[in-house]
Amino acid sequence: MTSTIVVPCFDEAPRFDAGSFAQLADVVDGVVLVDDGSTDSTPALLDSLAASLPAGTIEVIRLDHNRGKAEAVRAGMQAAVAGGASIVGYFDADFATPVTELERLLAVITKDPQLDAVLASRVALMGHSIERKAMRHYLGRLYATAASLALGVVVYDTQCGAKLFRVNDALRAAIADPFPDRWAFDVELLARLLHPAPGVSPIDADRIVEVPLNAWRDVGGSKLHMLPAARSLIALAGVRRRVTAREKVRRAASAGAAVAGR
Repeated sequence: MTSTIVVPCFDEAPRFDAGSFAQLADVVDGVVLVDDGSTDSTPALLDSLAASLPAGTIEVIRLDHNRGKAEAVRAGMQAAVAGGASIVGYFDADFATPVTELERLLAVITKDPQLDAVLASRVALMGHSIERKAMRHYLGRLYATAASLALGVVVYDTQCGAKLFRVNDALRAAIADPFPDRWAFDVELLARLLHPAPGVSPIDADRIVEVPLNAWRDVGGSKLHMLPAARSLIALAGVRRRVTAREKVRRAASAGAAVAGR
């Protein structure tokens, strides 16, 4: 079983931490770094990092212009799947989630073959160190509620940038086409897994688990701002419409098959 982590990168030079990237490369079988049309020295930093580690450890992909995190993640996941990984995931370049937490997530999904996805969840609990600004926390609760309504399942934290997926037909189909929105893609990806297009077997919600993180911290320089956040909240209505439409087609197909089988 091989694991590959995708890290989308856009103008990361001011906060680039080569040591953390090297640590990440130590705990997985492969790392795909996707430069999303950076305008600073990020491309050179990624190339230098890849050259400093054993050949094949890190693959660097460059997008010809800035397409947004959604497309950077999708391009990286497609490359990871094409490279033969059996578990793929994505991880934020700011390392707000420590690499040690990724190790915990990997242990969860590798030890239970029934799981198709493991999602990191930022839950403030006693004995845990979740350092999150109050406004971002409350906006996150609002967003999670809307996301749960869009998906038809309860999800506590869709936006934490640390997720792992088992490679199967449902995942391949989910990343085949571009995501409609730059920021709500996490929810769209889950929607495509839980409510795929006809002809693709859905993933059961019971095969997806959220794992509370022991540690997480807000890192300066985040690309998420109020306007895109508001747009992604509105975009959840689109996710719900697509889920409803696909389920309607699926039910019609099932009903037609039942009639034909009589």
